[in-house]
Amino acid sequence: MTQPPPNSQFDRYAVMGNPIAHSKSPLIHQAFAQQTGQPLHYEALLVSKEIGEFAKAVQTFQDQGGKGLNITIPFKSRAWELADHCGQRVQRAGAVNTLWFDEQGQRIGDNTDGLGLTTDLLKNHAAQIQGQRLLILGAGGAVRGVLEPLLIEQPALCVIANRTVSKAQELAELFGSFGAVSACGYEALAGQQFDLIINGTAASLQGELPPLPNNLFANGGWAYDMMYGSGLTLFLQWAIHQGTARALDGLGMLVEQAAATFYLWRGVKPETQSVIQQLRQQLRSPPRQPRFSAHLPTEVNGPRLPEPTRYGDWEKNGRCIDF
Repeated sequence: MTQPPPNSQFDRYAVMGNPIAHSKSPLIHQAFAQQTGQPLHYEALLVSKEIGEFAKAVQTFQDQGGKGLNITIPFKSRAWELADHCGQRVQRAGAVNTLWFDEQGQRIGDNTDGLGLTTDLLKNHAAQIQGQRLLILGAGGAVRGVLEPLLIEQPALCVIANRTVSKAQELAELFGSFGAVSACGYEALAGQQFDLIINGTAASLQGELPPLPNNLFANGGWAYDMMYGSGLTLFLQWAIHQGTARALDGLGMLVEQAAATFYLWRGVKPETQSVIQQLRQQLRSPPRQPRFSAHLPTEVNGPRLPEPTRYGDWEKNGRCIDF
């Protein structure tokens, strides 16, 4: 997307990341704007991963009159560091996916990923978390950002499983005050069963699975992958083979976290179901041959060149994470 004219009556928002061309955020927020009559322009900005470039990009955007930013991989922790104000929940998450600027130029940070996940589960799919046995796969930033909202829903227990057990133990200690949270490696899951298993690893992006034992699903147990794609992710294929009652991907989480961000920015709650359906249909449509000559995302503080990972292997194979 191109930058609006200097005298534009539209408030300017953007998503920053690297890579960024795959992002659905511009489509989502423009749909929300049209639906609610909000005058805004939303674009995708590719930011260099070089040290200090993200901070420069945020400052440039703010100096140019930008109102707010979404932050995606790999800059969420850096956005948390740049925020002047954020709540305790965000401090524990250690990551910010939403920034906006107040009248004094202060940067306010929040993280809507967890709310997006719980809204998708509870509202869109009528799932039950309270009293359920919850297993979360992975202990990276994606999991850290959603743990507190999940635990607030009062599962009977929450097990965090990860290849590097120490990382899972760190999260279990950090969030232990919110409920019965424990940590283990994947091999230690043998013999246990769960009502809801959430995949928060990036393994699906590489077409891989964590080394999970069989029979992890309790009778009627659900599977949720925070990734999404044009078809079933590898984790969801495994879950169906293992007998899960429901197999859900993270597309609804993506849209719901965007809706929560939109509300923080504009004070208006958009309707999400039509946008989820629109994106689902788009994902199922045959991909068109990429054309590098038009509508490339703008790189901030760097050369305007085609993004080398724009059509990366994870997109060719229909796998995305965009939180």
